[in-house]
Amino acid sequence: MAHIGNISEDELNTYDGTDPKKPILVAIRGNIYDVSSGKSFYGPGGSYAVFSGKDASRALAKMSTKSEDVSADLDGLTEKEIQVLDDWDKKFKAKYPVVGHVAK
Repeated sequence: MAHIGNISEDELNTYDGTDPKKPILVAIRGNIYDVSSGKSFYGPGGSYAVFSGKDASRALAKMSTKSEDVSADLDGLTEKEIQVLDDWDKKFKAKYPVVGHVAK
């Protein structure tokens, strides 16, 4: 997977697994991970497909797969939720390559 660099949230949305020519990407705290190796989870119909093409920070912190929780917004999260997000961040870093960042 080539490095994508800085891309907008709108551009990130196009990496949701619906285009077989594109990798499946998920962002956490603005870092974009190529999760294509987990296609059965993150691809269309997968249990975590709601995160694909999005910054899933808030949803991961809340241990939620509700689409309304899939957001980069961390405002109002508890200390415990931030710790959960830290754990997810470490898991993603260990398992998937960082290929870019969400441009602010």
